[in-house]
Amino acid sequence: MKSVCVFCGSAEGKNPQFVEQAQILGKLLAKNSIELIYGGSQIGIMGAVANSCMNASGKVTGVIPNFLASKEIAHTGVTKLVRVESMHERKTIMSQLSEGFIALPGGFGTLEELCEILTWRQLGLIHAPIGILNTNGYYDYLHQLFAHMTVNGLLKKANFDVVIWETDPTRLLDKMVAAASELSARKPSGLSKS
Repeated sequence: MKSVCVFCGSAEGKNPQFVEQAQILGKLLAKNSIELIYGGSQIGIMGAVANSCMNASGKVTGVIPNFLASKEIAHTGVTKLVRVESMHERKTIMSQLSEGFIALPGGFGTLEELCEILTWRQLGLIHAPIGILNTNGYYDYLHQLFAHMTVNGLLKKANFDVVIWETDPTRLLDKMVAAASELSARKPSGLSKS
């Protein structure tokens, strides 16, 4: 796994662990020579993971729509900053550049990005590991909702099981790398790397 897309908030949130865990993940990505692909902001949890990765001599690519560049404050200090015109283009490019996906705490945007990539995986449009870093129980209710959907027959158990849930960045990344290797070995021929 050479690159990981991280979905997360452009705000820091009220719990300092959100930023601390993002910084740990950024350092881990750099240490493992895994490129960080993210939303291109220099603020909030997004800025924390990017700065941490850069400070540890990692490679970081940010993708940000022009209309958000001033709101989210585009990070011009990353390895590469890609400016796009729309949110759809942003998500498409991020997915094309990534061999894995991780959600950190965030709001509506993070949840939307996570659910879209889960849907793409369910439909077989991508073949990449998807993880959730459940910092301090932030995503407990989402886990309950996904379980509720499964119990009610609206989400297949196999699709529920696709998500790698972890509370520790190191364990999450280890599981992601292992899952990427397994998926690569099973990947149907003729499909793109994503």
